[in-house]
Amino acid sequence: MNGNVLQVEDLRVYYPTRAGSVKAVDGVTLNLAAGERLGLVGESGCGKSTMALSLLRMIKSPGRIEGGRILLDGVDLTLFSTDEMRKIRLSKISLIPQGAMNSLNPVMRVKNQIIDGMRTHRPELTRQELDERVGETLDLVGLEREVTMMYPHELSGGMKQRVCVAIAISLRPKVIVADEPTSALDVIVQKQVMETIEELHEQLGAAVILIGHDMGLMAQFAERLAVMYAGRLVEVGPIREVFHGPLHPYTQLLISSVPLLDEKGSFRGIPGITPSLLNVPPGCNFHPRCPQAKEICSERVPSLVEMAPNRWVACHRGEV
Repeated sequence: MNGNVLQVEDLRVYYPTRAGSVKAVDGVTLNLAAGERLGLVGESGCGKSTMALSLLRMIKSPGRIEGGRILLDGVDLTLFSTDEMRKIRLSKISLIPQGAMNSLNPVMRVKNQIIDGMRTHRPELTRQELDERVGETLDLVGLEREVTMMYPHELSGGMKQRVCVAIAISLRPKVIVADEPTSALDVIVQKQVMETIEELHEQLGAAVILIGHDMGLMAQFAERLAVMYAGRLVEVGPIREVFHGPLHPYTQLLISSVPLLDEKGSFRGIPGITPSLLNVPPGCNFHPRCPQAKEICSERVPSLVEMAPNRWVACHRGEV
């Protein structure tokens, strides 16, 4: 097993409001090995995107990191100044954003949008060297070099997303955070974009965190899965083991809700709705929706403990 390139320790990210604090990320501890493909999954509103932005220190005011550490190669990013973080983003850790339409500048050519980050981090590169690196980067994501002179509105949705991927890998970072990179694309283009990300993972050797809610996509891409609910992790483990034997009731329901080809016309959802992160239930956040809840579940927050080798679960059902 490779050493950890990223370690998240008791991370808490809150958004203060007049009614109280919205606890978007509430005590998350997670490791990412060098070259690993980790899936972070959960329903909408569970804190996944806040988790992604916090790893790059991109949380916007009034949100803030209330506590915990984010260690990249052993260095705590929460202690860095804004200027120091600018040097880290893109070069060491980068983000593939959720919506390409909202991420690309509509009045800048593709080439200039890729060069911007390169020039900031590598001011010694000549214009010719920058142009060549842009071409090489587009080659990696499967785009023709003619795309460099085009504007975002001239590109298809899939091409725009590939440009976002190209920007994210332009300086060959060690960690790539992909925040639902296929959410706005049709099924065919989704597959193409994910194949591109998978090929880049193999070629660059970067660790990838894929964030989303599509369990089928996670099963195809991730090596290890982290399941998040209402700001907290509820289960972490190797993808095959989690799918074949989910230990947390929420994980079980997520997997059972994946449509099966041999069960046409049958749809199984999860009863209830995700709680407001402003006012989460006491004890286990999931207990109001959990078909296996016990009395203790509404009284005490379960700790994330190792129930089996490399299988971490936060559930009172497994306690002796």
